[in-house]
Amino acid sequence: MASILEQYEHEQQTGGGLPSSRQILSDEPIATGYVDFRSDDVQMFRREKINFRPPSSIMDLSVSNSTVIIALNSSVMRLNLMNTEELDKIEVSKKPEDTVYKIFQDPTARHAIICLRSYESLYLARNSKKPKPIPKLKGHLIEAVAWNKTRLNETTTQAILIGTSKGLIFETDLDNEEKFFQAGLEKYCRQLHNVNSGEEDEPITGIMFDKFPRSDRTFIVMVTTQSRLFQFIGEASLSEPPLFVPLFSQFETNPASFLELPSDKLEWSQLVFYYAKARGTPSSFAWLSGPGVYCGGLNFDSTPQDSDSSITLQARLLPYVSADGQSSSPPIALALTQFHVLLLYKDRFEAVCLLNDQVVFQDLLPERHGQMLGMVTDPVKKTIWVFSTGAIFEYHVNKETRHVWKLYLDKGMFEEAEEYARDNPVHTDEVLRRKAENFFNNKQYRPAAATFALTQASFEEVALKFIQVSEQDSLKVFLVKKLNNMDNKDKSQITMITMWLIELYLNELGELRDVGEEKRQDFERVQDDFRKLLATNKVKTSLDESRRTAYELIASHGDVENLIFLAMLMKDFERVIHHHIQHDDYRAALEVLKKQNEPDLYYKFSPVLMQHIPEDTVNAWIEQMKRLDPRKLIPALVYYEQKEDKALIEQAVRYLDFCVEILGVRDQAIHNYLLSLYVKQLDDVSLMRYLQLQGQDRDEVSYDLEYALRLCSEHDLKPACVHIYSTMGLYEEAVDLALLFDVELAKIQASKPDDDEALQKKLWLRIARHVVEKQEDVKK
Repeated sequence: MASILEQYEHEQQTGGGLPSSRQILSDEPIATGYVDFRSDDVQMFRREKINFRPPSSIMDLSVSNSTVIIALNSSVMRLNLMNTEELDKIEVSKKPEDTVYKIFQDPTARHAIICLRSYESLYLARNSKKPKPIPKLKGHLIEAVAWNKTRLNETTTQAILIGTSKGLIFETDLDNEEKFFQAGLEKYCRQLHNVNSGEEDEPITGIMFDKFPRSDRTFIVMVTTQSRLFQFIGEASLSEPPLFVPLFSQFETNPASFLELPSDKLEWSQLVFYYAKARGTPSSFAWLSGPGVYCGGLNFDSTPQDSDSSITLQARLLPYVSADGQSSSPPIALALTQFHVLLLYKDRFEAVCLLNDQVVFQDLLPERHGQMLGMVTDPVKKTIWVFSTGAIFEYHVNKETRHVWKLYLDKGMFEEAEEYARDNPVHTDEVLRRKAENFFNNKQYRPAAATFALTQASFEEVALKFIQVSEQDSLKVFLVKKLNNMDNKDKSQITMITMWLIELYLNELGELRDVGEEKRQDFERVQDDFRKLLATNKVKTSLDESRRTAYELIASHGDVENLIFLAMLMKDFERVIHHHIQHDDYRAALEVLKKQNEPDLYYKFSPVLMQHIPEDTVNAWIEQMKRLDPRKLIPALVYYEQKEDKALIEQAVRYLDFCVEILGVRDQAIHNYLLSLYVKQLDDVSLMRYLQLQGQDRDEVSYDLEYALRLCSEHDLKPACVHIYSTMGLYEEAVDLALLFDVELAKIQASKPDDDEALQKKLWLRIARHVVEKQEDVKK
C-alpha cells in the first residue's frame, strides 16, 4: 500500500426517512417550535470514506492538529494530512501479544502515548519514528490522558494527568531529551488519587484539567468512570512538582462528592468537551453514561470558593432512543460540537441538537466495513472521525448553525437568536418581530417600540398598537427609531413622521405647561428631547422643504419659544428678527442679527434698529469690519439724520469716521456724507481735522471738492472754504477769502504756489494792499 488518505472517496450515504419519537422528519408547522431540517439542500453532516485498506484490523485512531495515528496490531501508522506524501510506519513491538490498546495525542500532535495490552506504555515524539518505553507506568493500562494544553512544548509534555483501568490517577512529565541524570522519559511519576476508594474497581474513562482564568493556582480536574462523574477543585503547586498533590491531598480524609448514574448494559463510557479555541477553556461537556448522555455547560467565569463546588451549568440527561421510539442500547462513542452531541452506535451515526434534544441527522453505517470501534475529534481543526476495524470515515460539518436562530427563538432566547440570524435579513426580521411582540405582551412598551422600529412590520399596525393602549411615549420612541432607520430617499414618509412627532411633542409640552411648576422638570426634559429631535440632520433636511408647515403647526399651539428655536435652527434669521422687532425687543433682534453672516439682513433691519438702539447698532456694524458695505448702510443713516436727532447723527459720524480712518474707505459718497454731517453739526474742529487728513493733493482727496466748497460756503465755514480753494489750486480766491478773517492764514495760502513766482508776487501784493488799506500800517 503506497499511502494513507492520499485521496478521499466522495460518497454520501445517509439513513434518512426513519420515523422517531424525536421526530427526525416531521410535517408539523414551525409554530410548534419544530424546525424542518430538510429545508437545506446540503445536509448538515456528510460522511466521507477515506481511501485506505488497513493491512490488519484497526485497533484505535487518534487525530490531532491534522496528524492521524492509526493503531494496528503491533504497529502504528502516522500521517500529516497537510503533507499526505509522507507516511510513517512505526513498529511498536515484535511480540505478537503486544498489540496496541489505545493511542493518546496532545492537541498540538507533538507528543503521543501508545498503550499496549501487555500493560506497557510507549512515548512517541512528533519528530521521532522510534517509540520509547515509559518504565514507571509499566503494569498500568492507560484509559485516559489529560494534556497540559497551555504549557507543553516540543521537548516536554509538562505536567499531565493519566487515568488507568484500576481507577488510579497519576501525574507525570515526559521529556524526550536524553539527560545524564534522568533514568527514563519521566521527570517524575506519582500516583495522586484512587477514585474507587475500596469499592468495585471501575476504570477511568475520561479526565481533563484546566485552570480558572481569574486565579493563578485554582484548578479543576474532571474525571469520569463508567458510573461516576467527579469534579476535583483546589489549588495546585506552581513551583515544585508534582503540581496536583495539594489539590488531591484534601480528598484523602474527605472523599470527593460525585454524581452517580447506573452503568448497566454500558460497555464503555467516555467524557468529551467542546473547546471554542484549542488552548482555551471548554464551554461544554458530554458524558456517555448508562441511562443517557449527561451534558451541559461549564462555568469558568468565577473561581469556586470550596472543593465541593460544581462548574457544570444546566446539565441534563439525554436518554438513548431508537428509531422506533423505544429505549435503545447505549452508543459506543460520542463527540461534541457547539450545538450537537454526535453518537456512534454499532450500526448508525446520529446527531442530536442540544437546543431541542431532537435527532436532526441519522446515517446508517454499512456492515461491510466491519465492527464500529470509536469516534474522535481533532481538537484544533474540529474535524470528526469515525473508524471501524476495516475503514475510516470523516464527517464534514456543513453550516451547523443554520437553524440555531430558530431554535433559540422558539425558546424565547432572543439575544442569542438575533446573533445567529444576523447574516440573513429575513431571519433577523422574524427574530426582532417576535422579540418586540414579547415585550409588548409583557407591557414593556418602550423596548417593544424600539424593537418594532427595527423590523419590516407594517408601520400603521405597529403605530395603532401603541395608540390603542394609550402609550404616547412609546409611540414617540417607535417613530423616532423608525425615522432614524429610514433611508434619506424616503422623503415623503420622513416628512410625515416628522410632523407627527412635532404634533406629539407639542401636545405633551402643552399639557405639562398647563400643570405648572410641579411638572417643571418633566417639561424641561420633554422640551430638551423635542429640540434634540429637531436638531437631527434627518429632521432638519426634511424641514428644509416643509418648514412653513412646521412653523404653522408650532404657531397653532402658541409655542413661541420653540417657534423661535426652530427658526434659529433652520437659520431662518429673518423670521426671528421680525418676531423680536414686532415685540419691540430690539436688543434681541440685534443679537440674532449678529449671530448670522448675511450682510443683506443688516441692510434690511438697520434702519429700524438705528432708530431705537443707535449706539448698539453702530457697534454691531463696527464689529463686522469690512464684511458690510458702508454705502448700503447710508439709507439707514440718511433717514434718521433728516429727523435731526443729535444722538443718531453722532452715531452716524462715529461709524463713518471708523470707515474712513480704520477701514480706509475711499468711496466718494461716504466721504461726502461724512463731510456733510460735520458741516450740519457746525463742528469746525472735526471738519478741519478731516480736511487736513485728506491732504491738498486734488487727485488724492476722496470727497467732491466742488460739493464740499458749496456746502461750506452755504454754512459760512470760511477756514474750510480757504482749505478747499487751496486744494483746488484757486490760491487767489483762497487768499482773498482768508484776508476777510485771518491775515496769517492768507499769508500761508500765498506761500503755497512755490512753483509760480509771478502768482506768489501777486498774492503777496494783495495781502500788502489789504493790510495798508484796512490797517493803514505800511510796516505790516
